[in-house]
Amino acid sequence: MTTRYTRRRFMATSAASMAALSLPTVLRAQTAAPQHLLRAASRVLDIGGRAANVFGLENARGGQGLILDPGERFSVRLENALDIETMIHWHGQIPPNDQDGVPDAPMPALRPGEARDYDFAPLAGTHWMHSHMPVQEMQLLAAPLIVRSDEDLAEDRQEVVLILQDFSFASPDELMANIDHGPGHGAMDHGAMDHGAMDHGAMGGGMMSRMMGGDHGGMAGMNGMEMDLNDIDFDAYLANDRTLADPEIVSVERGGRVKLRIINAASATVFWIDTGGIEGRLVAVDGHAVEPLSGRRFGFAMGQRLDIELDLPAAEGAWPILALREGERERTGIILATPAGQISKIAELGDEAAPAFDYDLAQEASLRARASLPQRAAARREMVMLDGTMSPYRWTINDRTWGGHAPIHVRSGERVELMFHNMSMMAHPMHLHGHVFQVLGVGGRNIGPPRRINGAVRDTVHIPPMSMVTIAFDAGEAARWMLHCHHMPHLITGMMTELVVSV
Repeated sequence: MTTRYTRRRFMATSAASMAALSLPTVLRAQTAAPQHLLRAASRVLDIGGRAANVFGLENARGGQGLILDPGERFSVRLENALDIETMIHWHGQIPPNDQDGVPDAPMPALRPGEARDYDFAPLAGTHWMHSHMPVQEMQLLAAPLIVRSDEDLAEDRQEVVLILQDFSFASPDELMANIDHGPGHGAMDHGAMDHGAMDHGAMGGGMMSRMMGGDHGGMAGMNGMEMDLNDIDFDAYLANDRTLADPEIVSVERGGRVKLRIINAASATVFWIDTGGIEGRLVAVDGHAVEPLSGRRFGFAMGQRLDIELDLPAAEGAWPILALREGERERTGIILATPAGQISKIAELGDEAAPAFDYDLAQEASLRARASLPQRAAARREMVMLDGTMSPYRWTINDRTWGGHAPIHVRSGERVELMFHNMSMMAHPMHLHGHVFQVLGVGGRNIGPPRRINGAVRDTVHIPPMSMVTIAFDAGEAARWMLHCHHMPHLITGMMTELVVSV
């Protein structure tokens, strides 16, 4: 074994290597420890020279999040050190229903000062954890949850964790008050808190082919109307709690291989990941392996994750990994740098707006799972209609909001197909609790041969405006599982229903 190989393997596998990860204070779980502590607590960040009071999920070393070894159980004591109730969802995992982390479904939220124990066998991959109270997620109550596999230990590569978030100094209540902009549709004042909207009633056939473009990444509609992709302008876009004014510099070695584990924990922002001068290989989405897909730009929506491999040049250097806000010029990111690499200042605004993400579902259609669900005939097929309006600001599933929702009923063990049909003029990242699913078709057509499933395995799927995506899964534990949009303002206004699994 060469010295170079040994050093890189050490960086990828030892506890001391956490200093080389993009979250240097993330606690790497020790197999000897019977339980790990997480605390929901307040913290203060420096954002643009201003103190920002936010929330976080602190581990026993004072860092954010948790990394588990292969085969290790998720054995965690969660303490609520906040002065308000909270509840944490283990996004991407399939725990017993009473540990899923949704308030009153079935367990009550944790009261201030209360602790609760969790114990289950986790799924390997890049996952995360966050409050299932949307206003708290908007206040950054989220952190990485990385479960490493035997393959991860065997690979000769350094791992870098990158969590992306959007932040506002205004409270969630203020943001929501400003996002509901009164009667009328059409292009809005870009100086306002929310960007424009348009009435989808005038939609015509083939409109999706004309929807990309326009100022600020707007999506051009008919009759000269335009809808922007973002309805909140945040004060900052964060990569590992920092902006490009003071980005994290991750130490790497010349000629090394890096695996980026990237989490979109933003409340209302879709990002493109731009690897710049280094071509990347997308090797997993939502913690599940896909056939490698090469490129320099990959997009993902709120709640989704990307694993991207990079082979670094043999020379000294510095390589920015940027997250570009969909439809806008704002960007954030980190910098990978060798010890002698020259690091240049990077502006927080790009020269031009990033385009709309996957409006034609081209990226999703190109993904192929390395391990597919078994081929089975569907016992149940359901259409899930997604809709909503900007005025009033109201987002629905099957024309209903939470509290007046109509659950989807299935039986445990059934193969189920859901077709998401988005009739609104905003995209919706749809997340299903308690299950993983596989993408079967996009735009009303199968990705692979007829009735054969070979799209990506996921837990969150991006449904662009006026489009359709079909997923398949095997219904699991008999219980009530949440199905909702991961755009927090949409969720706040009721875009959630239940998958009710019976025996």
